[in-house]
Amino acid sequence: MSLTDFYLITDTHFFKNDLGAYGEEYENFMRFEQKCFAETEAINNAVFDFLKNTEKTDNILIAGDLSFNGEKESHIAFIKLLNELKSNGKNVYVVTADHDFKNADGKCYGYTTEGGKFEVESTSRDELFELYYEFGFKNAIAVDKQHLSYVAQLADGVRLLALNNDGSPTAHKTFDDEQLDWIKEQARKAREDGQMMFAMNHYPLLPGQPIFSIIPSAVQKNATYITDVLANEGIHLVFTGHMHNQSINEKITSEGNKFYDVCTGAVIAAPASMRFVNIIDKDTVEITTETAPDFEWDTNGRTCEQYLSDLFDGMILNMLEDMKDNPERIMRKFSIKNDKIKPVIKFIGKRFDTLTVGTTCRIFCIKCDKSIKKLLLKNYITKLVRNLFSGNQTFKEGTPEGDVFLNFLSRFNFILKRVNVKNIDGEKVDLFEILKHSAGNYGIDDYKAILKLK
Repeated sequence: MSLTDFYLITDTHFFKNDLGAYGEEYENFMRFEQKCFAETEAINNAVFDFLKNTEKTDNILIAGDLSFNGEKESHIAFIKLLNELKSNGKNVYVVTADHDFKNADGKCYGYTTEGGKFEVESTSRDELFELYYEFGFKNAIAVDKQHLSYVAQLADGVRLLALNNDGSPTAHKTFDDEQLDWIKEQARKAREDGQMMFAMNHYPLLPGQPIFSIIPSAVQKNATYITDVLANEGIHLVFTGHMHNQSINEKITSEGNKFYDVCTGAVIAAPASMRFVNIIDKDTVEITTETAPDFEWDTNGRTCEQYLSDLFDGMILNMLEDMKDNPERIMRKFSIKNDKIKPVIKFIGKRFDTLTVGTTCRIFCIKCDKSIKKLLLKNYITKLVRNLFSGNQTFKEGTPEGDVFLNFLSRFNFILKRVNVKNIDGEKVDLFEILKHSAGNYGIDDYKAILKLK
């Protein structure tokens, strides 16, 4: 027995494939992309076929970035999939995010061999309420239309607080005072009615990995204050996306209240995850994770999981290859305009192309287990970066890969201590500890956990 359950997915980034996703300019665009583009329609079709046929639950939650980049035709096609879920008896709740619309000066694009990169019809934010009215707003018990947010009675005793914060140019990716007042009012009503309330918000409210705490765009603005408000108002759990990473993180406010952020990987990018959530009682939530199903595409026999993992690895390896062969492209990618840097980038790229972990360890007098000595350094780095997004990072103390990483950090900790890096709250961080806990997961299992909210 439980109060309710649901599947949650996020960052579907649906792109209507016949708008155009091929050609030389498309390939150049995809060279440094973590997520799929041409494949997103096929992946979403497979995911939605699974969801509409599942007998585990009738509730489906989708936490934002529904379209690839706000294309009108992508929204229309995606809504057809949502309607198929409804026709199969599913209750569907969505929130939109910044990839779902364009401001007046924004543009959406398709790619073809003949036309190159060309503009396609976009969607304005004002259109999103009507487009997605049937999927949360229609049966909501409270609606904040200005902020595209609502409260849904998910089951007896359980309410969903679905939040969007892309409406204000001055308060982008945070909650303005008016929306915060509305959130507090809904939390108060939930308490008075004896309801357990949890939130769905596209942007993470806790850093998915420690390293993300020093990247402002990786966490919602004013996140520390907002998480304090939510937890102290009785909302102890939020489901997020945006960063395409898999993580479960916890904080305790100064008043002793718990807050959990369950961030789920995009279904169209590694690690291609779906969460199954079982709310056992008002204080206990069970989280399990399933991999997105295989899809109809020429994957050379690879599963969806392996195909997307290879795409992610290709993004990192392409960057390292271009450092060696095409440093100008790397400089354009990262807006580097000083031509004097070009030979440095090229030199580093050439070294990465041939260096092994063992050779690198010899250079820096670091002990290395023989099992990874012949591993190319670029493949070691690729796995390290992919783990940041896949969760349950394996470069932990006591493993060959983890020990090399920690020994390297220790060797240069005297430099790390002098680097003045601050987190999103403006506090100086310990880079050694941040890097250690980003490379290896020493906390909550990112895939399977039972969360005690109080």
